[in-house]
Amino acid sequence: MGRSEADSTQNFGLDGIDRLIHEPARLKIVVMLHVVESADFTFLANQTRLTWGNLSSHISKLEEAGYVAIDKRFVGKKPHTIACLTDRGRDAFRDYRQRMQQLLDDLPE
Repeated sequence: MGRSEADSTQNFGLDGIDRLIHEPARLKIVVMLHVVESADFTFLANQTRLTWGNLSSHISKLEEAGYVAIDKRFVGKKPHTIACLTDRGRDAFRDYRQRMQQLLDDLPE
């Protein structure tokens, strides 16, 4: 982001937005997990339309931040991975929603 882009971003309050959640693919994941409480990778891949590799990469970033917890199990001989939002992730999403709503409410008509 260039200097003038950064300045205009701050003028509209984007400096307080959680960039980890704001990334479109991760926002899709967080929104889905907020609604369904937990989901396996197949469901998330279908709902977000992300490839397995992209989904895994974005989930890993959310997990590193403490926003998502992963439970890996085997069903028969097949791996089954479940993701859910942690309390920290739910708090972060709640804050993100409030900040985005405030940002949109503050925009000039």
